[in-house]
Amino acid sequence: MSTATPLLLGPNQPLDRPYRGGAGIARFRGTEQPTPFTPEDFVGSTTEVFAGGGVGLTVLPDGTTLRETVAADPLRFLGEEHVRHYGPRTMLLVKLLDTAERLFVHYHPDDAFAAAHLNSPLGKTEAWAIIEAAPDAYAGLGFRRAVTDAEVRGWWDGQDADAMVDAMNRVPLSAGDTLLVPAGLAHAIGPGVTLVELQQPTDLSVLLERRTLTEREALLGLDLDTAIDGLVRDITPAERIQHLRQGRGAETLFPADADPFFGAQRIHVAGHRELDASFSVLVVLDGSGTLETADSSLPLQRGATVLTAYGDGPVALSGDLDLIRCLPPR
Repeated sequence: MSTATPLLLGPNQPLDRPYRGGAGIARFRGTEQPTPFTPEDFVGSTTEVFAGGGVGLTVLPDGTTLRETVAADPLRFLGEEHVRHYGPRTMLLVKLLDTAERLFVHYHPDDAFAAAHLNSPLGKTEAWAIIEAAPDAYAGLGFRRAVTDAEVRGWWDGQDADAMVDAMNRVPLSAGDTLLVPAGLAHAIGPGVTLVELQQPTDLSVLLERRTLTEREALLGLDLDTAIDGLVRDITPAERIQHLRQGRGAETLFPADADPFFGAQRIHVAGHRELDASFSVLVVLDGSGTLETADSSLPLQRGATVLTAYGDGPVALSGDLDLIRCLPPR
């Protein structure tokens, strides 16, 4: 029997990740933090971590994974047009992410690099919508000056994290901010940030700063020269960063550069609002209300995450709600 949707999704937080975090997710959801090393919540996920083992996949109430269920009935979940363009893949991974320490300095490969070197048709462009942020919260994004191959190799050999961070643009982050992070750009989120992350559905990160990880783990099994070949070493100017921080209009969170990868809408409901049929993940930021389809009704409150399928048809929201609607590319 097909899984009933829309579906409220509980926390799905892989254990023993290599950096600390997760308290902000617990506050947002109103749940307990599993351990100090659970900084990510994979929401509506058909993607497992790079190490495999099924870690990160959303498990549905009947015990099957969302990956298996979508593959068995892609037209209901994704719609005919999506399947015609992208096949039976959701083309979207949504996470909640919370940092108790600065993340590793790292970058994500683009599609061409992933296909050439990592046996994956997809790289990893991502984007952030900030839920909470400490007063001095920031991210490093791209380089404020051009860096050379020799410099990057020197950073790696000496694991000189201070030099890596010093070479990057420092971008202040506050609640309500958004930022698109194209594949290839070095980045590192500082401590005290809780965010909704949309990304291409892979777990491909090349870590320039490896801390306790092995070289193989940090470089995805690649040699250093190959691994850093996908890194953008040119300057990322302030004008480019400002563009990546801008949405379009009142509801579209990210610039048009994001459209080939995913979409996100910030939606306010004061009374009633109807959304068109689509595979999506809804993240409720504030308020309370109800989600209804022709066949179901779900209560909504801050911290709720909901999976909808194309086959659910139009979705009606009622109440007083602020939410983010995360969508695959259209």
